[in-house]
Amino acid sequence: MSIRENIEAVNARIAAACERAGRGRDEVKLVAVSKTKPAEAVMEAAEAGQILFGENRVQEAHVKIPQCPGSLQWHLIGHLQSNKARIAASGMFRMIHSVDSEKLLRALDEYAAVPLPVLIQVNVSGEGSKEGCAPGEARALIEAANQCRKVEVHGLMTIPPFTPDPEKARVHFSNLRKLRDQLRQETGTPLPELSMGMSNDFEIAIEEGATFVRVGSDVFGERWRME
Repeated sequence: MSIRENIEAVNARIAAACERAGRGRDEVKLVAVSKTKPAEAVMEAAEAGQILFGENRVQEAHVKIPQCPGSLQWHLIGHLQSNKARIAASGMFRMIHSVDSEKLLRALDEYAAVPLPVLIQVNVSGEGSKEGCAPGEARALIEAANQCRKVEVHGLMTIPPFTPDPEKARVHFSNLRKLRDQLRQETGTPLPELSMGMSNDFEIAIEEGATFVRVGSDVFGERWRME
């Protein structure tokens, strides 16, 4: 299947999941994960109507984004070290999904020239190999973000443990939504966004409240690789 056909199929699945959950299709945004994919693949997706793309590495995005149409929107979805904050906050990204420490928050706030929306990455599963703050640390990060000049916290993100059975991810998505609802009450911060769900489990994530789903292989397939 072509990238255009893949995008159409993914959007149909998103729409079906929204219908099952009693949600509007406009409540869920598809982030096409373009990590390791060349600019040619991004442009093919853009020609099919995809606007929002996600990159994992600042260095790769720094090279790729200028090769792509200026009308596209880019989110950083991968782990970000504070020593890369200056580049990440330079205007390349509309949103950063992976803030997990106050040190990183402060660095982004120092370097951002314009308001920078971020999501707090939470390791809801407690899996040792996953990035993200512990659920009990999220409130302090939100309160710290609310004191920043440029950084604006818009919600939470998580990556559950991989499992061949996507239904097993449901509990982690549900727990992130419940944590968001709790933090919304405790901090008075709206937190409208939940970034959760990838190619193998995004439909479950939508049923549990995702507003961003990060889909890579189901959009681009496996045939594209950057040199």
